[in-house]
Amino acid sequence: MVNNCANSACAKPLHYLREGRIFIFDVSTGPTEPGRKRLRHLEHYWLCGACSQNLMMVQETHGMIRVLPKPAIVRQTDEIAPVVASSLAF
Repeated sequence: MVNNCANSACAKPLHYLREGRIFIFDVSTGPTEPGRKRLRHLEHYWLCGACSQNLMMVQETHGMIRVLPKPAIVRQTDEIAPVVASSLAF
C-alpha cells in the first residue's frame, strides 16, 4: 500500500488522491518457461503534487524503479496539457 510520496527527500503522507500522480509498475518474476504461468505482481507508487511537477518514476531494464527529474520537454508538455487525476506507467 502506498503511504508516502515516493521521493525520499519529501515523503509527504498520502491522505487524498486529489493531487500528484500514481505510477504502476509490473514487477513480475517467476518462470518464463513454455507452458508455465508467470505470476503478475504490480507495485504502486505516488508522487505528491509538488514532486510530480519536476520528477517522474521509471523502471529500468533490470527492474529497479527510480525517481528521476523530468526532462524539459516533458515538463513543457505537462504545462500545455496537465493530467487531471493520475498517470499510469506500465
